[in-house]
Amino acid sequence: MIAPVGRVYLVGAGPGEPGLITVKGLERLREADVIVYDRLVDRRLLKESKQSAELVYAGKDPGSNETRQRNIYTLMIDAAREGKRVVRLKGGDPFVFGRGGEEAQVLAMAEIPFEVVPGVTSAVAAPAYAGIPLTHREAASSFTVVSAVEDPDKGPPATRWDALARTGGTLVILMGWAALPTVTARLAREGMRPSTPAAVVQWGTEPRQRTVTGTLANIAERCLEAGLGPPVVVVIGPVARLRREIRWFEDAPLFGKRALVTRSRPQASSLSRLLSEEGACPVEVPAIRIAPPEDWSDLDKAIDRLASYRWAAFTSVNGVDAFFQRMAAKGLDARALSGARVCAIGPATASALVSRGIRPDFVPSQYTSRGLTEGFRDAGSNGSTVLMPRADIAPDNAAAELRSLGFAVDQPIAYRTLTPEGSREKAQAALARGKIDVVTFTSSSTVRNLVNLLDGNTGLLDGPLIACIGPVTAQTAREMGLSVGVVARHHTVKGLVEALKSHFAPHEGG
Repeated sequence: MIAPVGRVYLVGAGPGEPGLITVKGLERLREADVIVYDRLVDRRLLKESKQSAELVYAGKDPGSNETRQRNIYTLMIDAAREGKRVVRLKGGDPFVFGRGGEEAQVLAMAEIPFEVVPGVTSAVAAPAYAGIPLTHREAASSFTVVSAVEDPDKGPPATRWDALARTGGTLVILMGWAALPTVTARLAREGMRPSTPAAVVQWGTEPRQRTVTGTLANIAERCLEAGLGPPVVVVIGPVARLRREIRWFEDAPLFGKRALVTRSRPQASSLSRLLSEEGACPVEVPAIRIAPPEDWSDLDKAIDRLASYRWAAFTSVNGVDAFFQRMAAKGLDARALSGARVCAIGPATASALVSRGIRPDFVPSQYTSRGLTEGFRDAGSNGSTVLMPRADIAPDNAAAELRSLGFAVDQPIAYRTLTPEGSREKAQAALARGKIDVVTFTSSSTVRNLVNLLDGNTGLLDGPLIACIGPVTAQTAREMGLSVGVVARHHTVKGLVEALKSHFAPHEGG
């Protein structure tokens, strides 16, 4: 039996920032069996692929030959003929100077079904992120996009620089770094005023974005002085002058800061997203991995006698997740806790409970073990039994204090905190290069495990700012020999990002 032919999707990944991929593009990415991706595709997008997907790097450095492109054609066709769903993930828009049209022609000739999913082109996005609108009622009523690189095999250059110099409106040049001095000189020679405003945007939409402004006459020299390099988008026209008024992205509070995110991989995305929204570049190196306990017996015994507990206290989102997963495995749901009052440390833990149909009876004003015990002291229910599911390495402080108040506390292990495979090399490489500005810690276990990943070489953490989610985590960091620079007032990931914004905010007189 012949397997049905699959389908190829030519998907635009957008200009760099992963959030700028289209909804449809993201759907196709998540469904793909094979993903063939380019050099300028942000690797964070690849995390959206399903676990079984085959990831194939097909990036071509500037000046690479046609052999690589022919290999891409063969790869797509062969995979589709095996019945696979193939995503050809291309930076920007696949049909804007991305050879997507050529790839579509090859697929059509091979009778391979294909679909084109347009993307946000860097020609529009990079200027927008630099604060440069391509059109403006008072400055430009049109824009022209042109490539500075042409196929040498097609004959004499077809770009009419003489016409472009007189067209008016805004001129956007892609792939123009190497040719920038030649192009600007040619435009001036063909009649464009040397005083015409110009801007060059490097790594547009990304936290490492850099923008240099000037005029047609001096923009190439200014870019060299600033140390710019490819990839760049060049904007020439009166609209470039508007950047002075409406620049926004590069003024973000954490713009350009490289922040090490040490949370477990499933939880890292929320902190990374908040950091990205403030302009930072998150570098995810999970220091912990959440795993089931080696033995379920203690937790199973506690679940079997839930009716005997007066209180159920949850100290983390991981504890909530692990507890309810085990409840579900035993055929139970939130109704099994109907006889107990429920406590949650912190709003994130409380939200995790609410999502399972339980509104906590008590959330301490301080998101710490001390806040928990003070709240229980005020409750005056000494002698009551308390169920407190915990991690295998969780400290016993809160339980010990509750016991001193007369409570009977059971602490079954609900999950283990392990060191992820592969993180050792990533952590050491990231910190050894000295390019990390901030290291974020969201729990004591992330501190201990990162130091373990560094083989105890805390000297690698002397340069970056150490930022902790709360005082308990900060105390652990200090005990490990680290100099803590930021401790969040509100002990949540949002509070941690707010603390970083405050730390890096310009201060009067500073």
